[in-house]
Amino acid sequence: MNLFLTSFLVVFPLALKLGLGFFLRKVRIISSQSFKEFNKLTFILFLPILLFNNIYQGDIQNDFKGDLIIFSLISISLIFFLLMFIIPRIEKANPKRGVLIQAVTRSNFILFGIPVAQALYGKEALGQASIMVSVAVPLMNTLSVIALQTFNGKKVKLTKILIEIAKTPIIIAAFSAYVLALTGIRLPEFIEQFIAELASIATPIALIILGGSVTFQHLSSHRRQLLIGMSAKLVIVPLLGVTGAILMGFRNESLVILMALFSSPTAVSSYAMATQMGGDSDLAGLLVVFTTFTSIITIFFITFALLAMHLI
Repeated sequence: MNLFLTSFLVVFPLALKLGLGFFLRKVRIISSQSFKEFNKLTFILFLPILLFNNIYQGDIQNDFKGDLIIFSLISISLIFFLLMFIIPRIEKANPKRGVLIQAVTRSNFILFGIPVAQALYGKEALGQASIMVSVAVPLMNTLSVIALQTFNGKKVKLTKILIEIAKTPIIIAAFSAYVLALTGIRLPEFIEQFIAELASIATPIALIILGGSVTFQHLSSHRRQLLIGMSAKLVIVPLLGVTGAILMGFRNESLVILMALFSSPTAVSSYAMATQMGGDSDLAGLLVVFTTFTSIITIFFITFALLAMHLI
């Protein structure tokens, strides 16, 4: 019963915030257009501040786990190359191929990984989770662009991709936090307090906005691709990734972070990227919606299983 309750308490706050956002849009307290604007604000301001604060206030010497970082980067790369081999053989349409590969490779770890890690291990796990965000997100973004460009017929310009990724607010925030933390430079106390206050509301706001941003349109013409993407993202990748992590000896906070990395739903920003790069935007949006809500169930069962095996 305790295992069930612990697993429930990990995912229920996530589900509640998503549901609140969905409810607010349904009853039109906040319009769909406003949710889009708030979503942009979240990724430009709130989430970068959250990441900055967690790294800045953490203990990098203890939080930086080289084996954890290496395993995650190798795993993400292997998943990507496996998808680049398999997806073209089961999907004929190029716009859908790139979107499927992106959806499975790119996870919404910053919104789901950090809360899950904190729910199970408190503030002690925030530093590790935030460092993981700072290294995994650039790789996932780069691989996603390569996939989308490969199947839209355009030549992949890796230098341009890396420059654009380096300019994103999340990466700038992480880099700034590393500089301050490693040099020992401290911000004025009132600035630290201001940043901490904004960071404390970042995850709740982001999840509410995410719940209010999803729609269920264009489902009938994408059922097969949706099934493929959801199965790969929420079942196959977590099963392979978490099993590999266990076999490599990861436990407790490190295993929770890897579990969240592999089992988190498709990143919300993947929809915008697919739209900009000639992918099937309708399919991209559906994958974000359905993996987001279904992941609440799969994360619950994965958490329950790991707790039952005394691995976390």
